[in-house]
Amino acid sequence: MATLEELTERIRAAVAAGEGLDKTIKLDLKGEGFIHVDGANVVNEDRPADLTVSISRKDLVAMGKRELDPMKAIMTGRLKMSNMGLALSLQPKIQALFSKMA
Repeated sequence: MATLEELTERIRAAVAAGEGLDKTIKLDLKGEGFIHVDGANVVNEDRPADLTVSISRKDLVAMGKRELDPMKAIMTGRLKMSNMGLALSLQPKIQALFSKMA
């Protein structure tokens, strides 16, 4: 399974390739660290963000590989979002970003 550093590098590469977001997003990997995305700036710091996504590293990788359905993850509590409305509006961009982590 990919390490936090590998996931961070994959996200950096994705945003550098134009998969950036127009809002800040923080991935809270449930005790395994953080990935904060602000435009092209991607760091492993617990910074404030427009949207916080709480998910385990294992589930994040599974979502990127399309082995875990996002709706199922939400319904079972494996995926939590701080602002569901914002998450839905960013869904295509978030999906594209997550797919780069597979």
